Amino acid sequence: MTGPTDTNRASHTTTLEAALAEVRAVQDSNWPAEVPRTVSYPAGTDGIVEYLWHWADTRPDDEAIIFYGRTVSYSEYDELSDRFAGWLLAQGVRPGDRVGVHLPNCPQFNIAMLGILKAGAVHVPINPLFREHELRHELNDARVTVLLTDVESADLVDAVRPDTAVRHVATTGLSDMLTDTPPVAPPFPVTPGTSADWGEIISSDRAPRRPSDPDALAALNYTGGTTGLPKGCEHTQGHMLYTAASGTVGTGRQVGEHPVRAIAFLPVFWIAGEDLGILLPLVNGGTSILFTRWNATAVLDAVERHRATDLTGMVDNDLEILDHPQFDRKKVSSLVSVLGISFATKLNPAIRARWREAAGQTLREASYGMTETHTLDTFTLGFQEDDADLHSDPVFCGMPLPGTDILIVDEAGQPVAPGESGEIILRSPSVLTCYHNNPEATAEAFLDGWLRTGDVGSIDAGGALHYLARNKEMIKTNGMSVFPAEVEAILRLHPDIATAAVVPRSHPEKGQVAAAFVTLTDDADIGHDTAGEEALHSWAALNMAGYKVPVVTIIDEMPMTATGKIRKGDLFETGENR
Repeated sequence: MTGPTDTNRASHTTTLEAALAEVRAVQDSNWPAEVPRTVSYPAGTDGIVEYLWHWADTRPDDEAIIFYGRTVSYSEYDELSDRFAGWLLAQGVRPGDRVGVHLPNCPQFNIAMLGILKAGAVHVPINPLFREHELRHELNDARVTVLLTDVESADLVDAVRPDTAVRHVATTGLSDMLTDTPPVAPPFPVTPGTSADWGEIISSDRAPRRPSDPDALAALNYTGGTTGLPKGCEHTQGHMLYTAASGTVGTGRQVGEHPVRAIAFLPVFWIAGEDLGILLPLVNGGTSILFTRWNATAVLDAVERHRATDLTGMVDNDLEILDHPQFDRKKVSSLVSVLGISFATKLNPAIRARWREAAGQTLREASYGMTETHTLDTFTLGFQEDDADLHSDPVFCGMPLPGTDILIVDEAGQPVAPGESGEIILRSPSVLTCYHNNPEATAEAFLDGWLRTGDVGSIDAGGALHYLARNKEMIKTNGMSVFPAEVEAILRLHPDIATAAVVPRSHPEKGQVAAAFVTLTDDADIGHDTAGEEALHSWAALNMAGYKVPVVTIIDEMPMTATGKIRKGDLFETGENR
């Protein structure tokens, strides 16, 4: 007999499905013509490894990776990752074992990742900027037993290794894949020859082919966040493949039809960097044009030299390209998809108009996503007419990719009406299986099969998603909800403000108030002093509802993460201590 709990759950599921049907109908009627409605898989749906085999068999000499002039063909990519898998087998690694990759962007990262997947082991990408506490936590939480690290990080690894389950460490140098005289000068010293460990790895016997299991644990990608220790998101090759294939569709192309030649300076240990710098090019038989770090001169040269098609970076990076003395429209004429991420500087109509006039393409905002969903959940292509996406309420995220569903629910988990705000819930073929070794967090994260993102947003009358804030960032002032993104957007309208970040601050009477940290433009009329802060506060009081007006603090620069995000956790601590 069905109990009350089951009955309520069934009723709730029915309610969500009915709301989803209405949203889908609206989205279907407003679907941009440029974006395919289905996702194709020319090499099947088993896994990422199968796509490497496919392109190595059909286009063996095509460029898979370019790294400061060093080209790795698809046949070499396949061979070297086979040898990495063979080396893992020689170390006693078995399917399901965790293998850490503790490297900055370099071909060895890509090769190791595919080798790990070929061996049936679990890929654990680790931030190379970690210090001891962070590294120790992640190695222990993931139960990493074999680790590939940069020679520069060997001492750090040695310091934490006794406290972990790591039983074998191999090192590689950034120049191990380069010739002694690289045709493109890298931003690091070139050491002649190949380090001993990497030489051993690429001399190992090739592992025999084993078919991929699309549903087996393949990667532990760790969340960021402003509070608490990172959690490992369990992802599969199936998740990776759907992300790459649907993300391709979101750029107006079908998988394999137009090989993606992607500029990849976003860190590939970061899941967005992995998607855009490794998975999308690989699944499309394209090219990862890797950089260890951002450099406008090197990127501009590489776009022209390698006829790059895809460029994703911060809006600030795009502005630096436009301001570069060597910029020329012909240098960037090969670009097809240009995405600007609004972390510090927000994409606006003026910036877009400037890019379009100078470069010839339309600069678009990147998609909505998170580590739990493998990051690429929506597309923004097709909403740029009259800058409709930029004039809408912050922040426009576009439509869900084919196969992804998004709804907005209230605190009780009930769907809300179009235009109303609530929590974003999401389901797709790339949502994490669970949080690693954390059943409590997993249980809290799911609602009848939907992922509770913890983000606040809304779906407009046309079916597009808008992002407002993280639940934990939402500020309650005298019971009123204040969304940081909205306050930040208004503050950026002030001519003297360059960047703005808003966090909650405790208040004895109001509960919380908004605390805004701002940096000023180079030609600001107001000063970096208390008078300047008071002037900005007064201006804010004239431009937003009283309960939203923030306490303003002027700072010299924003604290940033390695992946270009503002460290709001640092600002929160600063604000609480003032």
